[in-house]
Amino acid sequence: MIDKIKDITAQVEASIIANKQQLEDFRLAFLSKKGLISSLFEDFKTVANDQKKALGAEINRLKQLAEAKFEELQSKLEVASADEADPLLDLSLPPIPHQTGTRHPLSIIRNRIEEIFTRIGFTIAEGPEIEDDWHNFSALNFPENHPAREMQDTFFVMRDPDIALRTHTSSVQVRVMEKQKPPIRLLSPGRVYRNEAITARAHCFFHQIEGLYINEKVSVVDLKQTLLYFAKEMFGKDAKIRMRPSFFPFTEPSVEVDVSCEICKGKGCNVCKHSGWVEIMGAGMVDPSVLENCNIDSKKYTGFAFGMGVERITMLKYNIKDLRLFSENDVRFLRQFHTLS
Repeated sequence: MIDKIKDITAQVEASIIANKQQLEDFRLAFLSKKGLISSLFEDFKTVANDQKKALGAEINRLKQLAEAKFEELQSKLEVASADEADPLLDLSLPPIPHQTGTRHPLSIIRNRIEEIFTRIGFTIAEGPEIEDDWHNFSALNFPENHPAREMQDTFFVMRDPDIALRTHTSSVQVRVMEKQKPPIRLLSPGRVYRNEAITARAHCFFHQIEGLYINEKVSVVDLKQTLLYFAKEMFGKDAKIRMRPSFFPFTEPSVEVDVSCEICKGKGCNVCKHSGWVEIMGAGMVDPSVLENCNIDSKKYTGFAFGMGVERITMLKYNIKDLRLFSENDVRFLRQFHTLS
């Protein structure tokens, strides 16, 4: 019987199958109820008990060999049939080129801003988007009756204690000042939230980048030179800035910063409302009370802070007139920035 098993094994291994009919013939010859392997199991009943263990193992090995070959050949023939059935498949054609993606315009500008400031020693810090009252308001010198605390400006998660979606990334600066001793040279980018109607110029969420520098003898001159450097790097070597008096609870004095209009070169156009200037950020010297709130000696240290909207800079840089385009994921809009990423 062992010779019969070896003979059938040789037949299985030597079988050549090129089509479905030959595959069916293979199944009938070896794996069907009337096939050769089934006949071995019939003969196995007459084998002496002392030989059954060895012969049984050989028969099972033969059956597994035949089944594995059948399944392998069946899979190959199915794939070949599918390829032949598709008249549009031409394997001689070159492959479709891989289309690379593109960075979002906000990511391009954010990365550019970070690159400009890290070049002069600023480090990047991020913090939570859900903040408590202390880090988002109180530590930054917001009085209890300040409008930013009211529901029309802030998305509150819960009241008493006040927990809200952060309204600016200044909260990150507070967290750093609480843990780090001066000198501090910090850039804090991230998403912020305001309870505002969505229009072409406003949204309920947007992105900010805020900067902070604290050291001994920091003055308004340092602030102005830092922002002038940024303007020239972002908008070109001919860019100019101007500062207008303003008010922010956490800086004193406070200023609004304008940059000369890049589109009309200061001559006046619709973008700059014929003034030659476009507002880009708020800034000022850090209020001494803010330093004291963070356990920094305001008699020894001074500092400046600034904050800008990434959307605002992006709109100016690329002459985009509708803020809503940034969050609509319109491929026609995003494809324009493919070569810029």
